[in-house]
Amino acid sequence: MHILIATDADWIVDEVTSALGDDATYIVCRDGRAVAAQVIEYEPALAVLDLQIGSMGGMAVTMSLRLDESGGTAPHVPVLMLLDRRADLHLARRSGAEGWLIKPLDALRLRRAATTVIDGGRWTEGIPVEEPEVVDTDVDTDADGESDVDAEEPDAPAEHEDSAEEEPASAG
Repeated sequence: MHILIATDADWIVDEVTSALGDDATYIVCRDGRAVAAQVIEYEPALAVLDLQIGSMGGMAVTMSLRLDESGGTAPHVPVLMLLDRRADLHLARRSGAEGWLIKPLDALRLRRAATTVIDGGRWTEGIPVEEPEVVDTDVDTDADGESDVDAEEPDAPAEHEDSAEEEPASAG
């Protein structure tokens, strides 16, 4: 399995390769403009892109890869973007990246994010997860677990003891 790392910072290469282990072949690209050619040549299982890569950053590279993919000139490669700060979330969301991490990095988060993205999932760090809405039905139950709601229909007409027929009212 090939993993492309696009960054101009040696410490990021060290962090990513040590976190993801020796099971992969790493292609290190230090120029963002060269990433597309590397993707076409190696077809990596994952591209880990630093937000800042020399003259062309991770957002521009991701958007370029997605454009090449939609034009049929490059294969789809899942992208894991490495963000410098939380304020960069809007860039990552718009870029088309399948996942992103906010620096500082650690091996556990890197490994989990990479595995998730390679397996077709999304890793969206920094975006709050919406809690499912709890619906309160306001139905009390007794000790047997049965509802205490009356069985009568709320709109059912009231029953009369007399069964005399009523005369129709005239409008006049």
